[in-house]
Amino acid sequence: MGDQKKAVLITGCSSGIGRATALRLNQSGWLVYATARRAASIEDLARAGCHTIELEVTDEASRARAVAQVEAECGSVGALINNAGYSQSGTIEETPIELIRRQFETNFFGLAALTQLVLPGMRRAGRGRIVNLGSMGGTLVFPGGGYYHATKYALEAFSDALRFEVGGLGIDVILIQPGLIRTEFSETAVASVPTQQDDSPYRALMAKVKQATKEAYTQGLAAKLAGEPDDVARTIERALAAKRPKARYRVSASARVFMWQRALLGDGGWDAFLSRHYPRPGKS
Repeated sequence: MGDQKKAVLITGCSSGIGRATALRLNQSGWLVYATARRAASIEDLARAGCHTIELEVTDEASRARAVAQVEAECGSVGALINNAGYSQSGTIEETPIELIRRQFETNFFGLAALTQLVLPGMRRAGRGRIVNLGSMGGTLVFPGGGYYHATKYALEAFSDALRFEVGGLGIDVILIQPGLIRTEFSETAVASVPTQQDDSPYRALMAKVKQATKEAYTQGLAAKLAGEPDDVARTIERALAAKRPKARYRVSASARVFMWQRALLGDGGWDAFLSRHYPRPGKS
């Protein structure tokens, strides 16, 4: 049987932060169970020494199989890294409800269900760590991303509640708050924008959202403040190794700057700041 303390289950490892985290922890001696919706997308991680599992976080049977495999081989999951997620762009009014449900199923409900599955084993072992990949977007909102931000705001509350509930049971709950990270995330966000009708009052806004999302990672001040996937992976590694990990870790200069700015400006000041960069519907 493997070492429970070193067994880490990571979701969303086909690219970006999940892939970087799997590789870094594998190199550091963790027993890494890297997962993705398609096993073919993580074959290289298997060759690098990771255990790989096909896992669809929105599917009940898939979640149960993944956790059962780790527990059968290691006793329990030592650390769960809830990384899988994506950004559904669109306005509050015009985004179809089925897309909103899909966003919450992946970013929040699947995560919550997987967490519920690993907790009994962690409690029996008297130890464990839950690492949730939040976002600076769980404390502030950019236009055109309200439903994505809503999932990250929900994760803030989820992590706070869970930390209180399981802290006395030997289980630590850690929330990672990345800022802009150079991954395929922006491309997915741009591609997810629903098409606006010609008479939509939001056409100008969403055109700017698409442009700003593309440019944020490639040009201007925001791009200079962006980080790399391994910056997040390194922070996760540090949190897992810490004797007493912090409740929250901000990653990248962009997270620190924007979160500080949002707190300083308040609601009216933040809206005014956004109005200088995005056209407000109904304003000429």
